[in-house]
Amino acid sequence: MPPSADPSVSVTLAEIARIAGVGRAAVSNWRRRHDSFPAPVGGTDTSPQFALSQVEEWLRRQGKLDEVGSRERLWPEFEALGDRDTMGMAIAAAGARLAREEAGQRPASPSDAGHLADLPDIGAAGGFPDDTGLSDAQRSLVERAVGLARKHGARETYDFLLGRWLDTHVRQIGVTPHPLAALMAQVAELSRDGEAGDVGSVFDPACGTGGLLLAAARQWAGTVDAPPSDVPLKLLGQDVDPTQAALAAVRLLLAGHSPGCETAWEVDVRAGNTLRADPHPGVRADVVLCNPPFNERDWGYEELATDARWTYGLPPRTEPELAWTQHALSRLAPGGTAVLLMPPGVASRKAGRRIRAGLLRSGVLRAVVALPPGTAPPHSVALHLWVLRAPAEGGTGAGTGVLLVDAAGVQPEPPGGTQRTGRAAIDWSLLHRRVVSAVQPGDEDRDRPADHAVLPVIDLLDDEVDLTPARHVPKVAASTDLGLRRSWNRFGTLLHELRDLSATLSALEPSGEEPAGQGAVTVGDLLRAGAMTMRAGQQPADGAVRTGDAPDDAVPVLTVADVLAGGRPSGWLPVREASAGETAGTLTVTVPEEVVVVGAYRAFGAWVDTGAPTVLGSQLFALRVDPTLLDPWFLAGCLRAPANARQAGTHASTSSRLDVRRLQVLRLPLEEQRRYGEAFRRLTAFERSLREAGAIGGELVDGLTDGLSAGRMPRHWPERAPRGGA
Repeated sequence: MPPSADPSVSVTLAEIARIAGVGRAAVSNWRRRHDSFPAPVGGTDTSPQFALSQVEEWLRRQGKLDEVGSRERLWPEFEALGDRDTMGMAIAAAGARLAREEAGQRPASPSDAGHLADLPDIGAAGGFPDDTGLSDAQRSLVERAVGLARKHGARETYDFLLGRWLDTHVRQIGVTPHPLAALMAQVAELSRDGEAGDVGSVFDPACGTGGLLLAAARQWAGTVDAPPSDVPLKLLGQDVDPTQAALAAVRLLLAGHSPGCETAWEVDVRAGNTLRADPHPGVRADVVLCNPPFNERDWGYEELATDARWTYGLPPRTEPELAWTQHALSRLAPGGTAVLLMPPGVASRKAGRRIRAGLLRSGVLRAVVALPPGTAPPHSVALHLWVLRAPAEGGTGAGTGVLLVDAAGVQPEPPGGTQRTGRAAIDWSLLHRRVVSAVQPGDEDRDRPADHAVLPVIDLLDDEVDLTPARHVPKVAASTDLGLRRSWNRFGTLLHELRDLSATLSALEPSGEEPAGQGAVTVGDLLRAGAMTMRAGQQPADGAVRTGDAPDDAVPVLTVADVLAGGRPSGWLPVREASAGETAGTLTVTVPEEVVVVGAYRAFGAWVDTGAPTVLGSQLFALRVDPTLLDPWFLAGCLRAPANARQAGTHASTSSRLDVRRLQVLRLPLEEQRRYGEAFRRLTAFERSLREAGAIGGELVDGLTDGLSAGRMPRHWPERAPRGGA
């Protein structure tokens, strides 16, 4: 890629690090060591800015301009366009060009003939849908982005630009996280009356950048591994923000034209005010998925007072979410299902009780699921999922009861019990299992976990009509007697393992003698000496990672958030997609005995990946050693030392990155490394057993406390509990 044509574009130290594919500490070191490093052109002493053209030229002369950073070199110029909409429309224009190129290389499909025909203005020289036209700077960036995409992939390049745009404007744009979007799609599938897979159309009346519609495509249209469908799925969306609508349309089109996908879905995304001037007035979809805007007082209360959509009553001015609920019901086909993300106050506020009562009496409200805080913005609030079903043809829609699920407690502590990120991480796999097990169809009287309950409608039609799950689900331990016995057995096994390991590890006392050759060597030194190689983790394509139950051959995807939540991957990829991404160089997949290092200060750690293959996300690194020079267990043990994190981090904040190349390793002969490596291996096993024992012990305490507080004291109980040992 040629250097930047605009000398006014500036970059920060963090952006230079991303361009060069190194840590920020390395860039600071270059500034200190090289007098030729470009001088700042703006910013402050603590956050200087540099001319991108000068930085590129310096990196090129030094041989530090990594091809991996080619997209990163393009992004500062998009950011220099100025406001959010100008940047977003330029990205949409580039994506539309790429979508047309992708469509031209495939057999004609209904979506090619349909929505692509409506996109010539997006990204063409004539202008955008509102005829404002492209500036010269925008056109130049569109051309460069398209050229870059021809080398690195259309969808990958577009997802990168869209992701950076969303990160830049995260305070202005609310996005439904991918795991939550996938969960909402599966809940809709499980709540339908029809056969699985018979969904023909999905509608999102507040689609934003299209995350829920993309999840719907994966749920009902399948992936490249699924057989083609005779009738393509219709993805219908709208948003009041024209920029987000354009970005969503292009995103869905590019996802539908992935290589190897024989049948693309149809896309129809429009811009318009959903409640005031619905651009999709005739839609009757099989499924509606929506994350509507919260707490909007100016939603059209006066001019919509006599609107025909208010079947269950005029929503109060302070209850816009109930307006969105009734709008979603009005756009459902007979028997269709809607899943909406709602703030918890909608379930209990006094102003909306009459409409809630109407939804209950008609039988259209089927379930309310309380989610843990942190599942979606605003992260401090425990949001709810509302599941609604339109009456079938000639039916009343009345159901036998309303399912209430209290999953707000699925929120484990980070390792060590500390709250260094400000809020606990979400265990998405556990949350997915809890919700799916409750919503899946079956006998209403079957045994359910204690955080689920099916209540008759009449029991909810009181003076308050409060639908908050926590007020109705009994506070009883979720574990059964059999579950408690299993937990005690596992706890006992872990105690035996801990005794054996502690007997060995307690004998490890510092000898006071320095072994031959002792000293420190950095990871950077080992890389230059050829003792090992390092690969940086990469973020998978937007929406590619699946959640929930995985097939046996699925490849887990590990992120920094997963490490904070305890180290268990929350997502996965099909083995074919992981293999294809590794071959294309867009994914980093580990092999057995590689050492994984977390390059984020808040989640710092290092371990040997005994469960490879694993797809590594950003800020994770894979180190592959030469076994004739290094022992992987010894390397991992040295790297994870807390002192390493302190000396290799920037200490600017808990979100700071680490320069992995600065981490230090003890200099020892190979035989000595293996002795140390075996000790590190046992120490790792001790830590794993200790954490599992602590988690199971906490569950046992909670289960027994709930049981005893409910009056379930056993008949046979020793008068005096044994004292002393376990």
